[in-house]
Amino acid sequence: MDFYEVGISCRVLSVNNLSGPIPGYLGSITTLRALALESNLFSGTVPPELGKLVNLEMLYLRANNLTGELPLALTNLTKLKVLQIGSNNFTGRIPDYFQSWKELRMLEMQASGLEGPLPSSLSALNNMKDLRISDLSGESSDFPNLSNMTGMQKLMLRSCNITGAIPELISNMTSLSVLDLSFNRLEGSIPNLADIMQLATIYLTSNLLTGLPEWIRNRDSRYNIDLSYNKFSGNSVPTNCRETFNVFRSVSRQNNSILSNCLSPCSKDQYSLHLNCGGNQTTVGNIKYDADEASGGAAKFFQGSANWGFSSTGDFADVWSSDKDYIANNISVLRVDNSELYRTARLSPLSLTYYARCLANGNYTVKLHFAEIVLRDNRSYYGVGRRMFDVYIQEKRVLKDFDIKKEAQGVDKEVIKVFKAVVSVKTLEIRFQWAGKGTTNVPKSGVYGSLISAISVQSDFKRPDDSKTKIFIVIGVVSALCLIFATFGILWLKGCFGGKTSREEVLRGFDLQTGFFRFKQIKAATNNFDAANKLGEGGFGAVYKGELLDGTIIAVKQLSSKSKQGNREFVNEIGMISALQHPNLVKLYGCCIEGNQLLLVYEYMANNSLAHTLFGPEEGLKKLDWHTRQKICVGIARGLAYLHEESALKIVHRDIKTNNILLDEDLNPKISDFGLAKLDEEEKTHISTRVAGTIGYMAPEYALWGYLTDKADVYSFGVVALELLSGKNNIKYRPNENFVCLLDWALVLQQKGNLMELVDPKLGSQFNKEEAMRMIKVALLCANPSPALRPTMSAVVSMLEGQTIVHEVKINPSIYGDELGFKAFTEDSDIDHSSYDETRSLIYSSNEKWTASTSSSV
Repeated sequence: MDFYEVGISCRVLSVNNLSGPIPGYLGSITTLRALALESNLFSGTVPPELGKLVNLEMLYLRANNLTGELPLALTNLTKLKVLQIGSNNFTGRIPDYFQSWKELRMLEMQASGLEGPLPSSLSALNNMKDLRISDLSGESSDFPNLSNMTGMQKLMLRSCNITGAIPELISNMTSLSVLDLSFNRLEGSIPNLADIMQLATIYLTSNLLTGLPEWIRNRDSRYNIDLSYNKFSGNSVPTNCRETFNVFRSVSRQNNSILSNCLSPCSKDQYSLHLNCGGNQTTVGNIKYDADEASGGAAKFFQGSANWGFSSTGDFADVWSSDKDYIANNISVLRVDNSELYRTARLSPLSLTYYARCLANGNYTVKLHFAEIVLRDNRSYYGVGRRMFDVYIQEKRVLKDFDIKKEAQGVDKEVIKVFKAVVSVKTLEIRFQWAGKGTTNVPKSGVYGSLISAISVQSDFKRPDDSKTKIFIVIGVVSALCLIFATFGILWLKGCFGGKTSREEVLRGFDLQTGFFRFKQIKAATNNFDAANKLGEGGFGAVYKGELLDGTIIAVKQLSSKSKQGNREFVNEIGMISALQHPNLVKLYGCCIEGNQLLLVYEYMANNSLAHTLFGPEEGLKKLDWHTRQKICVGIARGLAYLHEESALKIVHRDIKTNNILLDEDLNPKISDFGLAKLDEEEKTHISTRVAGTIGYMAPEYALWGYLTDKADVYSFGVVALELLSGKNNIKYRPNENFVCLLDWALVLQQKGNLMELVDPKLGSQFNKEEAMRMIKVALLCANPSPALRPTMSAVVSMLEGQTIVHEVKINPSIYGDELGFKAFTEDSDIDHSSYDETRSLIYSSNEKWTASTSSSV
């Protein structure tokens, strides 16, 4: 090891293949100002003797094999201005002693191995200009206080498990050019950064953001902006495809409106897709692989053809290069029959998603072709590089920490991974995502992240004979389609369709945006409808849990063949929900119509229904802290706002209740059970209809006079919001005999000025009083007996999020006196008493197993 200019600096040049532990005697050169040991093979821990280098201003340790925790002695380096420790294998939390390094200008901790949370002492770094921290495991963090870092130029807090909102204080960083907050759990709106004109790079992908401001939509192609994989409203996302403005999957996981809005419609179904990733068109055997030669980019959304495209996310750190660095070229030729597929590969530093459009719904075989053609396999520093990433198909992870070189036992060796996938909405999505465990600049910068050489997708079913295919022309908008379904339902009820073949053919004749399953598939998935897989049962049949061949967990709603009312709802539900896609609506994968078998196949909701969580076993209620209740309430409101105001179909659900609000594994709410839903025809002010719904949730004007508008759903939402906030069932809760229901009690408390008594006592003091009062006021505003005084659901969302002031309207409780006079109407109505009966049995018979209604088990 050579030292030169001793007394001033010590520089060990990169890529020197230096190995073993860092020698502790380096700490004796106390006049050192710079120590550069990066990009070598050093192992072991950082010697505490380095803490003696009190004059050190620059310390470069990145890209080695260093382990253990950072020694406390480093706090003595009070003159430190640059610290780089990324691409190592450190352990433990990020140390909370940054206040010792107040002179620090540049801090780099990318893929260091350290764990979160982000320490509060970061706020002491007032001179920081370049902050890069990424890939932290461990505990979550609030956004750190960076209010004093007004000179920040590059801010990267990527994959740091940060929760909460993006703070407005970033707008004070007037010199900011790069902002990367991707792969966190950030919520709310993007702050106004319009005045920071040099902010040319904005990466906010893979968060939970909901507010998309006008200023960011107006940025032109000079800016790289990636907002993919968020939860923006459909109306806020631009409808034009721009390659440097990536909003792929930015509306929801289930639906990406930009695909349907800015891409040409599918002319016909496809049954296969073959891509030579990063390369030109080639033929292997009898299969033609399409060219995929487009340059990638940091925030790229590219349409390869009418049938496929890709989304590329992330920038290679510290690399000033052309877009060609997103395509790798092999310097050798693989000794395999299909070597043409391994001459190139597409790279992406963070996330790469290929999507296939216009595929016929059904089962497919997916082959992914890999070969490590960038990293080398030797004992030098060049052989230290490691590439690890995860692979997702249809949003399900199928490979974790995948290492091509390790899997193939060397470089330039073929690896083919085969998977099964189910296409249910004519789109297949394949995603490659950096796992945060690979090296970021070994053997050089810009070679890490995911890599894919070729993709092959082939249907597992026969392509129909075009000469025998029946052509159905559907004229008009989607609403006309649903009206046709309503007509068909009436004819079906009257027995106009006799045999099983005609029923199946008629249903298949409509261009439903949903899949068709064979009965044998469903039998296999549910283990022949094993009782152990039964999730619940309601008036129209049972619901079973199942698993498809590709591992997708599903919920199967089996309609009872004895229920003609159920048949009508089955037809209505397919027609309605197949046209709807929103993150707060349950997703329909498809249906099965064979003989007497009528089945709907939904996404599986791991946490059952809101009713089950609120009123079921005690452990369910423990999940509902205040933040979760607020999130559920806003989510339900957004789903209803979509149904009423945003979707092409204006739909009144008619049966909003806690049983019909399902919760996924993250306790996100999804509205289900559209069997009673009706189209809200715009030329009519209301719909006169036979009453159908659930006692305790129906609006008075609808229950008593059959007067139906979208304000009936608003009323039902108000009741659900009260139940969510109080943890009590509207029908069953009566503090004493003078009260009719929970809503009645709430109105009395409003008159007395004691509304906070409504809050669930199980929350204790662990809730936001301002948010709670806001939710109560919104709930009572929605439950106003006059539909004209109820707000729209979009207004409800705005009020719940604190964007609009809630005006309290006091209501006389006696006005609800007639609402319970339902007995005169129930003989000629489809009113559901099951919610009341279920709750009663749940409360009075705690030894019985809780059973949800049909929809609540999806």
